[in-house]
Amino acid sequence: MKSCHHSSLLHFILLGFSDQPQLEVILFVLVLISYLLTLLGNTAIILVSCLDCRLHTPMYFFLTNLSSLDLCFTTSIVPQLLWNLKGPAKTITPVGCAIQLYVSLSLGSSECVLLTIMAFDRYVAVCRPLNYTSIMHPSFCKALAGVAWLSGVGNTLIQGTITLRLPRCGHRHLHHFFCEVPAMVKLACVDIQANEVQLFVATLVLLLLPVALILVSYGFIVQAVMKIKSVQAWRKALGTCGSHLLVVFLFFGSYGRSQGKFLTLFYTVVTPTLNPLIYTLRNKDVKGALRRLLRRGQSS
Repeated sequence: MKSCHHSSLLHFILLGFSDQPQLEVILFVLVLISYLLTLLGNTAIILVSCLDCRLHTPMYFFLTNLSSLDLCFTTSIVPQLLWNLKGPAKTITPVGCAIQLYVSLSLGSSECVLLTIMAFDRYVAVCRPLNYTSIMHPSFCKALAGVAWLSGVGNTLIQGTITLRLPRCGHRHLHHFFCEVPAMVKLACVDIQANEVQLFVATLVLLLLPVALILVSYGFIVQAVMKIKSVQAWRKALGTCGSHLLVVFLFFGSYGRSQGKFLTLFYTVVTPTLNPLIYTLRNKDVKGALRRLLRRGQSS
């Protein structure tokens, strides 16, 4: 009995929205619905992209990776969030907290890089259409996807390990709903100026650099589109880039300003829900593939 009590004292307490109990009930319902839609939408995109041979292109290969990242990212955060919203216990074990920090940071960092790679893919498709298949070769696409996943792992091994090794002097009340680096750093009982500088540099590399590269890619795309006289070609170019631009705006717009709990809630819960909707509602290829799979399922 004493050992159980002692181990519970070592747990972190995720304060989250505990100061607004009435809001917790509403958030529980909204987050649960959003999470179920995220699972359904992203799983559907992965299945459609894999099962329909017409979608075996670089664009949908990267979209499959994006959906996989979103699925894993939300799953690393939302189940714990729902558990804390539902009951009075707001605790998470030190091991659980470390796993959540490593996994969520890794996947979030990987998504930053992957969205940049997807912008490069759109640049090649619009600006170098004749060389598209030779440049975006399957092996090259796999290598780019590997870079995105590994860059996230590398970032989290550095940032996460440094953060978790900070002395906390018994501080365990996190003013957040999940174990995130900035919230964990605030628990430290030593001078954290060096850590704040390190976080700032990481932000520059993982946010500003991808945004800059995406803007450069779309700068070239705009130049290429301005030279097109065909209205149909205009629509095709805008259609192929519009969905990606919306996803980029949603992700970087919220992820880059995630100091508040509600903004963090938006990019961890809402954005992964909207991504598959954006790609299916705005994309004729995905909608057509879904219809073909449904017909195939009904006929069998």
